[in-house]
Amino acid sequence: MRKVRDYDAELKALEDKARALKARRVEQLGQLVTATGADALDMETLAGALLDAVASKDAEAKEAWRAKGSAFFQRR
Repeated sequence: MRKVRDYDAELKALEDKARALKARRVEQLGQLVTATGADALDMETLAGALLDAVASKDAEAKEAWRAKGSAFFQRR
C-alpha cells in the first residue's frame, strides 16, 4: 500500500526554507553594507547609488565594479 503524501506539510516545509533563505540573504546584505562602510551613508544616497548601478547599461563600468568587489573580498 502506498504511503499518502502530506502535500500541506511539504508545502509548509518549502515555505519555511524559502523564508529562512530570504532572511539569510537580507542578513548577508546588511553585513556587506556594514563591511564596506556604506552604513555611513544616508539611506537616500545609498539607495540612489544602488539604483544607478542596477540601471546601468555600461558593461565596462559593471566590470570595473565587479573587479573592485572581487579585490575587496580577496583582501578580507
